[in-house]
Amino acid sequence: MDVDVFSGEFSHPRGEDEGTGDGFEDSGVSVGEDAWEEYGCILWDLAASKTHAELMVENLILEVLLANLIVCKSERVTEISIGIVGNLACHEVPMKHIASTKGLIEIIVDKLFMDDPQCLCETCRLFTVGLQSSESITWAEALQSEHILRQILWIAENTLNLQLLEKSIGLILAILESQRKVVDVLLPPMMKLGFTNILISLLTFEISKLKNERIPERYSILDLILRALEAFSVMDDHSQEICSSKELFQLICDLVKFPDKVEQVGNCCVTAAILIANMLSDVSDHASEISQDWSLLGGLLDIFPFASDDAEARNALWNVIARILVRIRETEMSPSSLYHYVLVLVGKIELIEDELLNQQVDSGHEPESLSSPGSTADARNTSLGRIISILNHWTAAKEKAENNVIAEVPVSETDVKRMLDCCHKFSK
Repeated sequence: MDVDVFSGEFSHPRGEDEGTGDGFEDSGVSVGEDAWEEYGCILWDLAASKTHAELMVENLILEVLLANLIVCKSERVTEISIGIVGNLACHEVPMKHIASTKGLIEIIVDKLFMDDPQCLCETCRLFTVGLQSSESITWAEALQSEHILRQILWIAENTLNLQLLEKSIGLILAILESQRKVVDVLLPPMMKLGFTNILISLLTFEISKLKNERIPERYSILDLILRALEAFSVMDDHSQEICSSKELFQLICDLVKFPDKVEQVGNCCVTAAILIANMLSDVSDHASEISQDWSLLGGLLDIFPFASDDAEARNALWNVIARILVRIRETEMSPSSLYHYVLVLVGKIELIEDELLNQQVDSGHEPESLSSPGSTADARNTSLGRIISILNHWTAAKEKAENNVIAEVPVSETDVKRMLDCCHKFSK
């Protein structure tokens, strides 16, 4: 397969005719292809409706599509055929018919080895839907060959087509988020093919693109990779390999520190924070690597607004923040280092106040209820206690030595007092 084909121009499923370069020899077949495109796209749309999809299956549409996929040489007609099956697969009854139609899934597997990016997009989409359905085991068994899994990983690692990259990584994510039986079938052979390194390589590339080019069309791809890594990081039999990676840990910390957190990037950082929490739970040594990183602390606090509706993410954020703060030795660090931590904490006072108020509103109780037993409350109270200690030490040191630190940005005493009052109010 030629890598360059993935970067080429291709028509949208509802786009204009791509021409007659389809491998058919006579004009009659070309006319037939034009008709296939016109009426096939109508069927493609109709298949999105449950009622129409069930009626189409009753009228043997799957048998027609299977026969067409076997003999068709046109990439456009193949794309339309797989697209119709993909929409049919979104409905329970048609999905059962698809799974039981002999030879249909097998012929679609073969389409993973085509050169056409749109056909590959539709094929990846169909397998993603299949793995998310009640027939997921059937679809997983069709993919379990190492030869087929290698092709899926190869596409994700090598394609230059953004739509195909998104669809192929979406398929990988569907594998990782499937039921345990599916994961047990597909993940072991993927691990043999270097799955961990491939995911890290994909993340490395996307973060470099984010830093240098900031292409909005790539943000969803970055999010899918992070979600795949997050799912991977909680798998008992395989989490150690991903969680022990220092390269990965550094990458996601760099992402959290990214300064321009527009909404989509902020959402990616939410997933990154959960991944950091998972990695710290599995490999505690990572915590010592970030305990002196005040810019990471600031980046984590910046994520709170993007996680306001996600209790799991807020829990993860407080846990990571607590792990950092408990390792800060304010009585032993230089005035310059202490200044940077205080500047970060005081500079994020609005974010911290909003987060604590949101917690109070969500609980429906008074502030004291925030200290009720539970991992989130424990981590939050630990964090608030450490902030109080750091700010108190800063205030005492400032009064004692008149704060000889040469600061580009002065620390407001009013803001320090406001932060202390806030922490006391919402902690035990």
